[in-house]
Amino acid sequence: MAIKLNDKQFQAVKHIQTPLLVLAGAGSGKTRVITEKIAYLIHVCGYIAFHITAVTFTNKAAKEMNRRVRELLPSQSCRGITISTFHTLGLKIIRSEHQHLVINQDFSIYDADDSLSLIKNIIDEHFNVQDKSEKDELAQQVKHQISQCKNDHILPQNINQSELDLTPDFIELYELYQEYLGVFNAVDFDDLILLPVTLFQQYPSILHKWQQRIHYLLVDEYQDTNVVQYELIKLLCSRHENSQNVTKFTVVGDDDQSIYCWRGARPENLSILHKDFPNMEIIKLEQNYRSTQLILDAANHVIQNNPHTFVKKLWSDIKANEKINLISAQDEEAELNHVISSIIKYRLDNNLHYSDFAILYRGNHQSRPFELKLRQHQIPFQVTGGTSFFAYTEIKDMIAYLKLLINPQDNTAFLRVINTPKRKIGHATIKKLSNYAESVNKSLFECCHTLGLSAYLDHKTQNKLLQFHQWIVQIEKLTFQKPINECLQQLINDCDYHAWLMSTASSESKAQRQIGNVNELVNWLARIEENHKALNNKEANLSDVVNKLMLMDILEKSEEAEMTDCVSLMTLHSAKGLEFPYVFIIGLEEDILPHQSSIENNDIEEERRLFYVGITRAKLKLTLSMCSTRKKYGEIINCEMSRFIDELPQNDIHWISGKEKLSLSERQKKAKDSFSTMRALLSGND
Repeated sequence: MAIKLNDKQFQAVKHIQTPLLVLAGAGSGKTRVITEKIAYLIHVCGYIAFHITAVTFTNKAAKEMNRRVRELLPSQSCRGITISTFHTLGLKIIRSEHQHLVINQDFSIYDADDSLSLIKNIIDEHFNVQDKSEKDELAQQVKHQISQCKNDHILPQNINQSELDLTPDFIELYELYQEYLGVFNAVDFDDLILLPVTLFQQYPSILHKWQQRIHYLLVDEYQDTNVVQYELIKLLCSRHENSQNVTKFTVVGDDDQSIYCWRGARPENLSILHKDFPNMEIIKLEQNYRSTQLILDAANHVIQNNPHTFVKKLWSDIKANEKINLISAQDEEAELNHVISSIIKYRLDNNLHYSDFAILYRGNHQSRPFELKLRQHQIPFQVTGGTSFFAYTEIKDMIAYLKLLINPQDNTAFLRVINTPKRKIGHATIKKLSNYAESVNKSLFECCHTLGLSAYLDHKTQNKLLQFHQWIVQIEKLTFQKPINECLQQLINDCDYHAWLMSTASSESKAQRQIGNVNELVNWLARIEENHKALNNKEANLSDVVNKLMLMDILEKSEEAEMTDCVSLMTLHSAKGLEFPYVFIIGLEEDILPHQSSIENNDIEEERRLFYVGITRAKLKLTLSMCSTRKKYGEIINCEMSRFIDELPQNDIHWISGKEKLSLSERQKKAKDSFSTMRALLSGND
């Protein structure tokens, strides 16, 4: 097998016998090392694909890894290999071993909205919180804290309230949350890792079975692992008595790109790994194939201000023609004009595409002025990391109703809609209904109209369930007589869903947006029906439409997604793993980058890593910007230059005034004098 790798990459691919940590700097070819190593294990070392598992953090990364491996090997050699996210691997383990857990095989997976809804209902039933905003805030806090506890492998019975900063009554809320998940035969997203770890710790024989299954484990983006994810890795890779095949492993990571501590990632797992596996080899990938040396010098200068267990320094053979631009603008309008005029000028002077440009920022709110200005100048753009249409609560509600209409066995859909809008059917009722349904082996919806339910519920409560059942059946019959979009509209009107949105939304404007989304779904169903009839020369039935709906990814099929030549707008977090020839990082000010909460919590190191990630997205040209004043809550405030600017190599910085370095007041004055030129350039492109 021909492997065109540099010396360090080749060493990492060939190292098999002992554990290996590959410290892979930004743009150093880590994905290539992982995929080439998988091919080497199979083609040269004789590993069977079935016994190799590679895990990463996103479906996109897993798909890309899978694609590259299949380009390197014949299809039959790849058969049985597992390349997936951590959570997909956890789901695979749970489904295989569910009989040892307190869940049935057809369990539901709760996403963040489902978990939040459940917590709110628990607060409603068990705690006296009358104020809606107070209840919403409490639910969000509890949801976050439960997630953090699960990520740190802390169960309710193990919590020491005095050692953790938790909300009052948290332990009781956590216990009730776990109890209700059991009642609903559900797990949440964090359980997909926690349950396999718990299972392996309680049943050594099951752990041994999976160790026998996985002979070689590869882990991508290791710096982003949390406590329980590391425990899963350690369990799978540790030697146990009577184990004939010890799982060997390679982990690839970069502590300088650990930017997810806020959601549980532990960059210190890199040093812990070294302690737990003292025979582990460490190989550093420091050659960068993406950026110019000048851009890498800036990244190296900034990140060296963080403490390091493992020190590395990126380098590149790509030479730079221009210094890093730093725009010191008087206000947001000036910053907008400078950035957009620069994009226009670079594009025209160098015959570039709009897709060569990215504007990066710390918070989502920073994109809105740029969206308006880009639209004003008819420059195509795409905001990355926006919320999927399917992820909106109101759309999930409507889809759950549709799924229940075509499948009365769908308990998850039933549980979502039975009390949406409120029908005064509480969790105590659902628990009794669940017990009855389990005893007669029927779905929850089917049991709503059976006589035997009277032994579990009083007549008034039973009548509420019966009315709901009859209403759904009536709507389902209507789908054979009218277009499906009209049937959904009838359902919305019957349950007064729009009024429910108005009463539960945090603001009237949010409620109007939600109503608009529901209306768009209704209109979209009509278009799906029309397209189905045109293609198949017959009317679509409900199942046709709903299945079509579930198979489509709205964002990817939208006109915006088809617009490939456009400027990218995204947060620094969303930019990780991407690259662009020309990158603009805006808002280099204290309280923005670094973020105010990070300053208050003394989390500057992670903010510095975030800035480092942003710098290393740039291939050819990096431009930074800051403002002297900004509007905040309607008032003009003075801004302080970000501390990170002082950490850059000053000789490599070109201020917008043309001088190497000026005081803040001088930069403000010079920048102000140059605005008229920039505005003239912009007005010429109106």
